[in-house]
Amino acid sequence: MRRSITAEITEPYAEALMSVAQAHNIVQDIGEQVQSLKNIYQSCQDLRQFLASPLIKAQDKKEVIRKAFGSQIHPFLLNFLLLLVDRRRIGFAQAIFDKYLEVLRRLSNTVLAEVTTAVPLSEGQRETLVNKIRSLTGAQAVELDMRVDPSLVGGVIIKIGSQVYDASIRGQLRRLAQALA
Repeated sequence: MRRSITAEITEPYAEALMSVAQAHNIVQDIGEQVQSLKNIYQSCQDLRQFLASPLIKAQDKKEVIRKAFGSQIHPFLLNFLLLLVDRRRIGFAQAIFDKYLEVLRRLSNTVLAEVTTAVPLSEGQRETLVNKIRSLTGAQAVELDMRVDPSLVGGVIIKIGSQVYDASIRGQLRRLAQALA
């Protein structure tokens, strides 16, 4: 199977960042900062468009990065972002962040579970869910990506990698309708 072009670009950068973080024993710190940058990047379309634009000079992009993040992130991570600008790869930043976090989860035996519920879960329900996912996967830790979708009516849908566990009322009704058809 052929890897995508995005993967061919993002993997080496994510692995290089991981190597630097490991060499300086700051893997978790960089992981937390990468997660914060990813959240900012996802929520700020103007920033994404600005950094991805080929019409904006690299120097201007670097200045924005320095002003926005310079005092908040580790110097290695700041230099990494500036390198992405120099190499014209800053448009792949979100995919590189995702890949770094994926490698970090693999190293720490953590699974990412995308959980969709009809209503927000209480802290106790989240804890029960984490324990159930941990026992299902054998993972040491579980990272939850929570979403609320009222159309589920009730229940939960859990996606771990390519596995999907649909315990929603909407899913049960769909399966019942298929069985009756």
